[in-house]
Amino acid sequence: MKARVGDEALVAQRRQQIVAAAVELFSGQGYYRTTVQEIAARAGISTGLVYQYVEDKDDVLLLAILEVVDAYGREIPAALEKLDDPLERFRTAVTTYCRVVDRLRDATVLAYRSTRSLSPAHRKLVMQAELKSNELIARTIQDCVDAKVFADDVDVEFLTHQAVMFAHSWALKHWRLSQRYRLDEYVQRGLAMFLAASLRR
Repeated sequence: MKARVGDEALVAQRRQQIVAAAVELFSGQGYYRTTVQEIAARAGISTGLVYQYVEDKDDVLLLAILEVVDAYGREIPAALEKLDDPLERFRTAVTTYCRVVDRLRDATVLAYRSTRSLSPAHRKLVMQAELKSNELIARTIQDCVDAKVFADDVDVEFLTHQAVMFAHSWALKHWRLSQRYRLDEYVQRGLAMFLAASLRR
């Protein structure tokens, strides 16, 4: 996605400003009812300035959704960097994923609600990005299988998607889950469930 401004740092800063305003508006009144003019007003910039950084509202929605997926790609590898134990890497990957979801709950819910509103080309970009972020979890599961920590018959693809859906549920059902659990409690319960089904006997 090209911007009409050459300063990359400024592009990142402005897009972050635009996305923050858009997520708030999209979450509150829906994608279709939100205008670029409203996004600009909420961001405290002119409508014309918005178009210096994105082509249209579809671009803004794409950036909002990719903000979450890109955060997985930054934060999970950073959290795993100094860890060698396969089981600890799996625990840390899932925990970090959940913490990203917690910090970006509105954007996570928006991704579920509005991805279908994207253009086909942008939906494809989101799917590719999601598969790439899922691989961060899948790799830790496969490492546990290879290290004989998890059973040989663990279905890596299935467990990966269960872990991802578990993390997303914290945002999707936060209204209920947050009444019963703190985030750390929720994560520990989920990890216990995954390990009970996966550890080598």
